[in-house]
Amino acid sequence: MKKSLKAITILTLVSVLLISGCGKTDVSTYEKIKKDKYITFATEGTYAPYSFHDDSGALVGFDVEIARAIADKLGVEARFTETQWDGIIAGLDAKKYDAISNQVSITEERKQKYLFSDPYTYVYGVVIVNEDNNDINSFEDLNGKDVSLTITSNWAQVAESYGGKIVSTSGFNESIQLVLQNRADATVNDNVTFYDFIANKPDAKAKIVATSNEATESAILIRQGDDDLQKAINDALSQLRSEGKLAEISNKYFGTDITVPN
Repeated sequence: MKKSLKAITILTLVSVLLISGCGKTDVSTYEKIKKDKYITFATEGTYAPYSFHDDSGALVGFDVEIARAIADKLGVEARFTETQWDGIIAGLDAKKYDAISNQVSITEERKQKYLFSDPYTYVYGVVIVNEDNNDINSFEDLNGKDVSLTITSNWAQVAESYGGKIVSTSGFNESIQLVLQNRADATVNDNVTFYDFIANKPDAKAKIVATSNEATESAILIRQGDDDLQKAINDALSQLRSEGKLAEISNKYFGTDITVPN
């Protein structure tokens, strides 16, 4: 009889512990987004035409509109945290925001640590030099040259792979200015950013001397473990693509559809 009572007591305690444990299940990022009715994206806010402020001070740009369209499909509000590129991924690690919408290139190294949405941007790398520079005509010619770039960017890795010496800057605007001032031999960026720059400053003495054969794909960056958020964002992008919304946003900013490969 005593043994039976002891067994019943142990079973009761185990049952209580199991029930208590079930009540402490962590809420996923996506579940929290649905509950709070908003998703927070990180973006630079100084990277035209992808993420910048218009004359009225409003945050606009290709990546900003893509993020808002995704949020709309998720049935929530899009909120933005503006931060410099050098610390933007660290902020994701620290859970300061839910995802990053800022032309984050898909790389094998990043795929080891993070989740990516399906790509929504296909751009081609270009080497940009001063109009008077005739020494650089290819990516290979960057060897030993000073290349102005944000040191943690994917383009810096590209330039270094060809032997370029990185002159650290805070972004494209500073990088191109160093080239125009002959304080750097070249910069590397995507063709779309350069075309936007020239459209706004047609008298700038800069030129493209080389273009990559393969496209760089960019996507929304998400923390490891947020698989349900990744799926939801991918579903949203699929709908936006089929509806022509991605192409519409792209044509608004670039005059062409960069959401599909050439």
